[in-house]
Amino acid sequence: MRQRILVILGHPSGDGLCGAIARTYAASAEAAGHEVRLLRLDALRFDPILHAGYHGIQDLEPDLLAAQEAIAWAGHLAFVFPIWWGGVPALLKGFLDRVFLPGFAFRYRAGKAFPEQLLRGRTAHLLVTMDTPPWYFRWVYRMPGIHQMRKTTLAFCGIRPVRTMAFGPVLGSAARQREAWLERVRAVAAGV
Repeated sequence: MRQRILVILGHPSGDGLCGAIARTYAASAEAAGHEVRLLRLDALRFDPILHAGYHGIQDLEPDLLAAQEAIAWAGHLAFVFPIWWGGVPALLKGFLDRVFLPGFAFRYRAGKAFPEQLLRGRTAHLLVTMDTPPWYFRWVYRMPGIHQMRKTTLAFCGIRPVRTMAFGPVLGSAARQREAWLERVRAVAAGV
């Protein structure tokens, strides 16, 4: 089944392994017949700080308005980012703070404990790199950055299921290992 896929590269540099993963995912999904867009957060111009929280309206920059349009267009989202200090990079966190807003991603309802999920019906992949061995990140650290994205961000807005692929440790990895990771990405993206 043909899908509309938005690949969101959340690394502050489009080069490196995260960039290669994002480009590989996009190219493989497109080769499988899907309609694909690639959104590089490092190329957007926006203030990543939600200055007044939800107590005031902060106008969205044109790049963020275009990002919201792309998210609304997509049926499947693929987030590619590194795990830094157990969580997502500041650029990705700022993007989420500014874009996944009430009225776009969710809506509070009077008398209800949980908001209406406005992005319901979408699915997602998380493709994350880390210098920690993924098994250690899972069993010892308990995957805080992945839980944040899966549960308290994406699922909160109605995006399910969210599947995760973790690649690491990146530090000291050989070219052969990185190519094996990209081959896994090709297979997953082709089967979306």
